Amino acid sequence: MKKLSFVLLSMMLLAITSCDFTNKSKGETNQDEEQVDSLQRIISQKDGEINDMMETFNQIQTGLREISEAENRVIVAKSGEGANSRQQMLEDVRFISSTMQQNRALLEKLRQQLRESSIKGDQLRRTIEGLVAQINDKEQQLQQLRAELDAKNIHIADLDKTITGLNENVSTLKEESSKKTETINDQDAQLNTAWFVFGTKKELKEQRILDGSKVLQANFNKSYFTKIDIRVQKEIKLYSKSAKILTMHPSSSYTLQQDANKQYVLRISNPQLFWSTSKYLVIQVKK
Repeated sequence: MKKLSFVLLSMMLLAITSCDFTNKSKGETNQDEEQVDSLQRIISQKDGEINDMMETFNQIQTGLREISEAENRVIVAKSGEGANSRQQMLEDVRFISSTMQQNRALLEKLRQQLRESSIKGDQLRRTIEGLVAQINDKEQQLQQLRAELDAKNIHIADLDKTITGLNENVSTLKEESSKKTETINDQDAQLNTAWFVFGTKKELKEQRILDGSKVLQANFNKSYFTKIDIRVQKEIKLYSKSAKILTMHPSSSYTLQQDANKQYVLRISNPQLFWSTSKYLVIQVKK
């Protein structure tokens, strides 16, 4: 917890020191005051975000500590005999199960706070991953406890029901997480997918890609285009000594240069900017 506090404090100090304070003339006093006010707002916002995340983090840490204490009581109760020992085990296992469910909910809350926060840091993400690992370890320990009780022919119906419900919850969470990951991956692939084509004026007209002076206005043949991942393919060889880009793309995001054979090659230096105006690229070449 001290390590996370140090990380969050360091991030806040970094945000403060990143502001550019320069010597200003007397005529810029008002501007100085505005910058100070703006800086104070930033500090206040980050301070509130840090406090919220620290509160959630502390709740999770408290839950993990209470789980460990309950596990120790179960160990003691296992060595005893009679109804009281069994009742103590039942109550503690119920508490462990309930607290782990609460911790998972708090963990999701902490993730949401990080996503919505202006504070970004890999160290904080790694800390959250560490909490996930701790909770997973606790679940494995609870399953091991069940195996030990079965070995001693100690069967408590409510205990079996509690652990079965916990396993079902974990399975459901994993399934939901898998579906969310798949959805995110699909959306990410769509956002980073583009299509390009190059051909002679005649070829482009035959595919209705070029209609007079208009580009991609008619019902053109989409299957004539090549699908690419814009994160990967940043260079397109055109195999022609004459090339002209017909679709609109920011000129600062690419270069159109000739190689050693005097044939043009399109090199995209800024993919996000290049494809921001159109996900279709049409280039007219000559054979």
